This record gives sequence, C-alpha cells and structure tokens, in this order.
Amino acid sequence: MADKHKFYIVEASALPEVFLKVAEVKRLLSTGEAATVNDAARMVGISRSAFYKYRDAIMPFQNMTGRVITFQFLLQDQQGVLSLILKIFAENGANIQTINSVSPSNGCAFLTITAETAGLTLSLEELLHRLEGIPGVIRAEILAG
Repeated sequence: MADKHKFYIVEASALPEVFLKVAEVKRLLSTGEAATVNDAARMVGISRSAFYKYRDAIMPFQNMTGRVITFQFLLQDQQGVLSLILKIFAENGANIQTINSVSPSNGCAFLTITAETAGLTLSLEELLHRLEGIPGVIRAEILAG
C-alpha cells in the first residue's frame, strides 16, 4: 500500500530558504515576470533541479482556495455564535458541506465545518481573521485542507 501524503501549515520563517525560493519561482512564472523556469530560478538564486525537486511540496497558504477545507472552532456556549459563523462563510462565498459539533462542556463547545472554498471572495487568512473576530469565538483554525 502506498504511503499517504501528510500536509502541515508552517509559518514561513520556519521553512528552509530553498522552499521559499521555490515558492517565489512559482510566483514569478505565474505572473509572467519570468518566462522560463531557468530564468525564474536564476532570478531567485536556486538551481532548476532544486525547483523541480520541491515544486510539488510547497504551496502558499492563500493558494489553498478552491479546495475542501475543514475549519475547527472553540466556541463559548452563547446563543447566535454559530449563526454569525455561518453568515461569514455565506457572505464570502464558501459553500458549507458539513457541520459537526460536540455538546458544550464547561461553557465551551468544539465545532468543525467543512467547506468548499472555490468561491471565496477573500483570502483564507482574511476569512480566519473575520471568524476569529466574532464574539464568542475563542479559537478558529484550519484543521485540514
């Protein structure tokens, strides 16, 4: 049986420099600032082989839109918090596929929401920022995606 891939969300400052440079090569190619992999790799100071070795292993967080993503929340047990969360998703183009919650305990509840993000009208970072700003949301994070 083949090994399954594991994915992590990692702060950019914790990554080896080569990963950041590979991401920059991909950006240069996608924006047309560089015409070829060779040109883009030379511009950022890595070899073409380094680019090809890691190109499928690194993707900027904001490029995760268009995928099914599972969000996890820790909420205060307050009336209307879920309604406000769902409103943020709807207003920003996310299509909710599943909602799962655990009965509140000690005034808090865990909630997971799986959503299709192809229609998002803002970045994932901004969506998380808005969700975290809802009164009653203690924590909002991406669990899988």
